[in-house]
Amino acid sequence: MKWKLPFRKKTDTQKPKKSKLREWMDALLFAFVAATIIRGLLFSAYAIPSGSMEGTELVGDYLFVSKISYGPRIANTPLSIPFTEPKVYGVKTYLDWIKLPYWRLPGLSEVKKGDIVVFNKPEEADPQYNLPVDERTALIKRCQATPGDVLTIVDGQVYINGKAAPNAPESQTDYRIITDGSNINPQFYSDLGIKPSETDGTAVTVPYKNLAALKSQSYIKSATPVVLPAGQWDSLVFPHNAHFKWNQDNFGPLVMPKRGYTIPLNDSTMALYRRAIELYEHNKVETQGKDILINGQKATSYTFKMNYYWMMGDNRHNSLDARFWGYVPEDHIVGKAIITFFSTDSTQSFFSKIRWNRIFKPID
Repeated sequence: MKWKLPFRKKTDTQKPKKSKLREWMDALLFAFVAATIIRGLLFSAYAIPSGSMEGTELVGDYLFVSKISYGPRIANTPLSIPFTEPKVYGVKTYLDWIKLPYWRLPGLSEVKKGDIVVFNKPEEADPQYNLPVDERTALIKRCQATPGDVLTIVDGQVYINGKAAPNAPESQTDYRIITDGSNINPQFYSDLGIKPSETDGTAVTVPYKNLAALKSQSYIKSATPVVLPAGQWDSLVFPHNAHFKWNQDNFGPLVMPKRGYTIPLNDSTMALYRRAIELYEHNKVETQGKDILINGQKATSYTFKMNYYWMMGDNRHNSLDARFWGYVPEDHIVGKAIITFFSTDSTQSFFSKIRWNRIFKPID
């Protein structure tokens, strides 16, 4: 006699079939979570809004920024709406109910001199902005100095530890041109990427790489860089203190703070480093007569907790950068710009807007 197993309907073990709407919702949720993880830990896209990096990066360039290069930074405000600005129509897109301390996963490398770096704007650490670090404006500049370096600027040339820093191939600055009376062909200027200065009506902005070609013309008598003289104090320039008569063309020397680096506390060091001690490293700093108090305790020295970097635009006379708001703390670093994946020129006609030669162009 053969025994028959009891018949079981397939539907007894099968899960109910998802509706089309449910499938779409699951797919969208998966895409949202994947995009959030990729954007938060691996890569982000950024647009170039201003000309501070001309001609290395142009207004209208769209970049991929690698977060794994320096290590993904864990969000200070995890309760936020992804892919939005900190405020939309005056309403915050994040909640500060939970604030996490600064923490960064291991990266592939450290920030190096010459890297083009995306970071949050240090100026917005000031109390009136009241913004968490990761919600501050994103900027892009080139790293000129790393922790422990001594930075000096002499007549517009950056020096690191006493040696002239190489100028980026596409970087540019302002020159005054004197000719023998001949008019300069506008096409010649255009071919060399020379254009009127945005800050000086008597000067033109010249790419460093084309300066020799400009000077080689027989009718060019001189091409003189536009620089402010040493000792002419500019109150807009860091550290905004008349004791340091610095300007954007003649600056320093200034030592970049380094984790574990100890400084004596006096009038000079307080002028240079109080911002880091107080705003970036979150200490209460007071002065009582000649005494300096940190978190209520008299202090004669201070040891830094973070590394700091010096960031400048390649368009030297049209860049609000570290010369104006000082060094960049490591917790403000977002990532390394690695490729220009798209680029548009708003000054061109509809059919000429796309800069095809910049599509998927590696960033140097």
